[in-house]
Amino acid sequence: MENTEPTRRSKHSFEIAEEFLLDGEPFKIMAGAIHYFRVHPTDWRHSLHNLKALGFNTVETYIPWNMHEPKPGAFDFTGQLDLGAFLDEAASLGLWAIVRPSPYICAEWEFGGMPAWLLSDPLVRPRSRDPRFLQRVASYYDALMPLLRRRQVTEGGNIILMQVENEYGSYCEDKAYLRAVRDLMLERGVAVPLVTSDGPWRACLRAGSLIEDGVLPCGNFGSKAHENFEALAAFHAEHGKRWPLMCMEFWDGWFNRWGEDVIRRDPEELAESVGEALDEGSVCLYMFHGGTNFGFMNGCSARLQHDLPQVTSYDYDAPLDEQGNPTPKYFALKRMVHERFPEIAQEEPLVKAVLPARELPRAGTLGLFEALDAISEPSFDLDTRPMEDLGQSFGYTLYRTVIERDRVEPERLRVIDARDRVQVFLNGRLIATQYQEEIGEDIEAALEEGENALDILVENMGRVNYGHKLLSDTQRKGIRRGVCADLHFLTGWEHRPLELIAPPAIDPLSGHAEGGPAFHRFPLDLGADEPRDTNLDLTGFGKGIAFVNGVNIGRFWERGPIRSLYVPHGLLHAGENEIVVFETEGVYRDRLRLSPVVVMDQTDEQGAD
Repeated sequence: MENTEPTRRSKHSFEIAEEFLLDGEPFKIMAGAIHYFRVHPTDWRHSLHNLKALGFNTVETYIPWNMHEPKPGAFDFTGQLDLGAFLDEAASLGLWAIVRPSPYICAEWEFGGMPAWLLSDPLVRPRSRDPRFLQRVASYYDALMPLLRRRQVTEGGNIILMQVENEYGSYCEDKAYLRAVRDLMLERGVAVPLVTSDGPWRACLRAGSLIEDGVLPCGNFGSKAHENFEALAAFHAEHGKRWPLMCMEFWDGWFNRWGEDVIRRDPEELAESVGEALDEGSVCLYMFHGGTNFGFMNGCSARLQHDLPQVTSYDYDAPLDEQGNPTPKYFALKRMVHERFPEIAQEEPLVKAVLPARELPRAGTLGLFEALDAISEPSFDLDTRPMEDLGQSFGYTLYRTVIERDRVEPERLRVIDARDRVQVFLNGRLIATQYQEEIGEDIEAALEEGENALDILVENMGRVNYGHKLLSDTQRKGIRRGVCADLHFLTGWEHRPLELIAPPAIDPLSGHAEGGPAFHRFPLDLGADEPRDTNLDLTGFGKGIAFVNGVNIGRFWERGPIRSLYVPHGLLHAGENEIVVFETEGVYRDRLRLSPVVVMDQTDEQGAD
């Protein structure tokens, strides 16, 4: 197999015939998924090198709309969102690129990558031909497509394919919508071949593809390659096509949810399954390097009643672990590639070092209620308003009002409709915690004063990323319909949006109420040492998020199965560093342990050896 590589500024051609053709020559795509937005920029080259060292020739990535346009009309393509720099880095290493810029990406990412501000307009119907939705997609593409257009192979870049929508056949069958998205791409200069990807059975392919318009349908699966490619080929033939077969997502692992066991797959079995797929077509490993759902970006699995939020780690049991180092799967795949394709050059993978284990003393705690003025601006309304109506997309929202005592007996309170998790405080004391299906149940409140402060902290634990609930009202977060005392709705509410983009300043004398939500500061002095990766061991802490030098690195929860948060070396620097843990249950430790490995439930640990 010829090892053709992209040459920057040299224009190439890429076509779909009976085979993929690069500059007119047959080309087998051997790709791996690396999401630039889940990997710190200082580690992009490390992961891309390891993909190239495996013998693969192409990197694939989604593009998350909600990160690039966090507020309507405000676009960001800098830092960890510098997609152009990521693609250029891949090109410099000789890697081609597949880009999936659809409005919806799934990807176990918050709201499937769509911006939550779409939900502030109840008339907008996402993933449909609705002109209001398409107008917003068009505005996004006006900002995005120039960056991609000049990086296509036809312009001297390394992009060989782009995708129209994503697994639409598992959602709907509105071909007018698919054609509208395709046209928005073409009108903005997309010239490389277009693809769709769906489950490889006829119902999904029929509903989600544009094969009749010359768009290549690809399949998504993780086993039984011959059977799945056979079904894909039959669909091609049904439309008079003899096109190349490609698995756009060969699932080499799986994602994890809070409170469930970590999912593993045997390395040798995976390598053999991938080899069988490569014997018949082209393959993209999903994921090659999974990375991390930094901040509040984890997705959520939809269920009839109780949705299941996913964990911060997107390790995925992939060939590279969350840190980006090779796993046994990597070496099994490398042996398979060498045996099947001995002409492909391979190299040694890169392995990053980690900080030795150490413990950090707590150096100050600031209660949430004491920090409110420093981290939020209040707004006032007669009734409670959902998060999206407050211009907020992620994090927590605090609702507060005053409730009068009308009788000696305890009052019956009810949070009528909220998502996803509420903590109810009366005069600063926690009296109830409710989660999804419990919300709406009676809460007994002993009103000790004539007027009592009522605070309700609501957490958005992640919007669903797949399935029918994308259009469900459950994706609007916060308190949606109000709070009742006995039979009447309470009024006169102060709203405090807490997106927690950065923590408040904390000193050793900061105050807090024991047992309540609080920010805990842990200084880390690296002296003159070179920063290295580490993990925050949050065993002994309840639930919350953590910041490293002001950056929200994600959620933790004592429910497990993962009890640590990954810290890439790019977030640290020589000298003094600051780690702040925001914990909502009043459960914390006076010392924070840094671990060289990922900390799992019980004794199941993994990490760099």
